[in-house]
Amino acid sequence: MLFLHNISFGFPAGNLLFNSINLTIPSHSKSALVGSNGMGKSTLLKIIANEIEPLAGNINIQGDIFYVPQMFGNFNDFTVAECLKIDKKLDALQKITNGEVDEIYFETLNDDWDIEERCQNALQYWKLEDLDLNQTLESLSGGQKTKVFLAGIQINQPEIILLDEPTNHLDLEGRNLLYDFIEKTNSTIMIVSHDRTLLNLIDTIFELSNQGISTYGGNYDFYAEQKEIENEALQNDIHSKERALKKAKEKERETLERKQKLDARGKGKQEKSGVARIMMNTLRNNAEKNSSKLKSVHAEKINDIFGDLWDLRSSVRNADQMKVNFNDSNLHSGKILISVEEINFKYHEENLWKENLNLEIRSGNRISIKGLNGSGKTTLIKLLLEDLQPFVGTISKSDFQTIYIDQEYSLIDRNATVYDFAEQFNDNAMPESEVKTLLSRFLFGKETWDKIGDVLSGGERLRLLLCGLSISNKAPDMIILDEPTNNLDLQNVEILTNSIKDYHGTLLVISHDEVFLEQIGVDKEIILQ
Repeated sequence: MLFLHNISFGFPAGNLLFNSINLTIPSHSKSALVGSNGMGKSTLLKIIANEIEPLAGNINIQGDIFYVPQMFGNFNDFTVAECLKIDKKLDALQKITNGEVDEIYFETLNDDWDIEERCQNALQYWKLEDLDLNQTLESLSGGQKTKVFLAGIQINQPEIILLDEPTNHLDLEGRNLLYDFIEKTNSTIMIVSHDRTLLNLIDTIFELSNQGISTYGGNYDFYAEQKEIENEALQNDIHSKERALKKAKEKERETLERKQKLDARGKGKQEKSGVARIMMNTLRNNAEKNSSKLKSVHAEKINDIFGDLWDLRSSVRNADQMKVNFNDSNLHSGKILISVEEINFKYHEENLWKENLNLEIRSGNRISIKGLNGSGKTTLIKLLLEDLQPFVGTISKSDFQTIYIDQEYSLIDRNATVYDFAEQFNDNAMPESEVKTLLSRFLFGKETWDKIGDVLSGGERLRLLLCGLSISNKAPDMIILDEPTNNLDLQNVEILTNSIKDYHGTLLVISHDEVFLEQIGVDKEIILQ
């Protein structure tokens, strides 16, 4: 069981990332922590894992913890055995087996006589049976690194498991193994992830926001339904406040007009009746004071309503504000764009694919490229883009416009400012004010326009790229996406999904996210072996 009481965290010379967080995670529960990029999800997970210290608050943990991080750079010089936390036990077991009877070896092993068997079974489960325990983590692929840490769970058998974006580098086979493990384990699990298939296997969603943590008792689908209900209620509140603001302004105008008419009529009567000038000045001053007081009362009411409306509008999901209105491709549906005949590629003098590839891509196709890690999915994309040449076979292409979006959003010039990058898409000579208005709609306020691409997060790069496409009046004939959701939070995945759904050109996508593929309407598969 986990108890977090009044946990606060912030960086030196910066604002608090979160303040007075309270959270209770029952034993044997399966929960997930969601929220926008920058809210501090991974930081909170590291605090629970005792990787970093909070600024304030208390943590009560009942049980052993095993933490699978999102990034593995700190472990590159570690051996696989060290990452699995079994190096000392394996060494002690080997010494005892060789006849050494020093008490320190028995203390280190701690009666864990089946450590080798558990290690073998875990590595076999994650398809790592050929792995050398003494090789460094740096020598492994991203998917293998993730699997090493996931194998550590089964070897160490902790009561509490913390997973930070565990599916980011896993192929479909690896993801299915993880899904099966999550369903069957009896351990307490806390996950940070944007993988909606994974999030639908858990029973509680915790949403981290500026207001703290909100609890939703269900899986991700339930959470999404509740958020939709909340958003509809929010929109109703906004419309109600907008009507109230309009009515208040009309009331202010009518009241002031009526007051001015009454004052003018009263002044006329006073002049006719011969009221002394000094008395007239007094009466005029009183009338002005009353008008000023009346204006102040109405202004205060209008400001209160406007403040409430501003707060409500600020709460609207960003996904509802950012949408790219793609122009339709000029190519007629069904036109052959790419024809591939008997191609193959070689790495280390070996053919990449068991059989030569033959395929045809037509205008309007929505195709996913699938295969295990190392099956050559990205290589195929580079061949189609003519960044690589096939070892055998031919690739024929017609004339069409393509935009390639990889998981690092490399299209973003790392040295260009946010505004300068947006201007690169300004084919139609849109006025500067309109470009900046669109940047604001995609959450790039004035303070961000001089930021360079190198300091932008994955979500920010996505939004900037979509903003550029929204500015441009030239829709690409083909969009190629290479693992586009890997570095995005759920909100930015939704933004990307909504934009791609409305695109009517040709789509080629590499992704292990089955929900994403379904939602963008993929209707054809290329499976590499």
